[in-house]
Amino acid sequence: MIHGVAVRPLQQIPDERGKIMPMLCRDDSWFKEFGEIYFSMIYPGVVKGWHLHKTMTLNYAVVSGMIKLVLYDARSGSPTRGKVQEIFTGEDHYALVTVPYGVWNGFKGMGVKPAIVANCATLPHDPKEITRLNPFSKKIPYDWALKHS
Repeated sequence: MIHGVAVRPLQQIPDERGKIMPMLCRDDSWFKEFGEIYFSMIYPGVVKGWHLHKTMTLNYAVVSGMIKLVLYDARSGSPTRGKVQEIFTGEDHYALVTVPYGVWNGFKGMGVKPAIVANCATLPHDPKEITRLNPFSKKIPYDWALKHS
């Protein structure tokens, strides 16, 4: 586990009409502040990443489909500096994943259908606040290929 990252299982409330999938409430003890909510759709097998936020905390929840979220801690002074963390999350493992600023992150669409990732970020989008890196850059020690173990 990377220092400052939290994975909180979320409740799904089903009934005969469908279901409700709560994500984040302002009275949750881990809620910091509201900047914006956006949705990112990703096709199976596609990688979106790497990106790093300088001051924004991310709160991801996958409301449809499945992703592999990968985090890399490059923060100086972090007790988990240099560590990689994989988190498989989606409909079958519905969770809120909080990613602190300064942690590289990217995700890969898994399964057979597109995934929809919701992000409740602590700040509004600012292109000057984000740093991007090619998902296959050797600067981050991670291989996105399918692993048969």
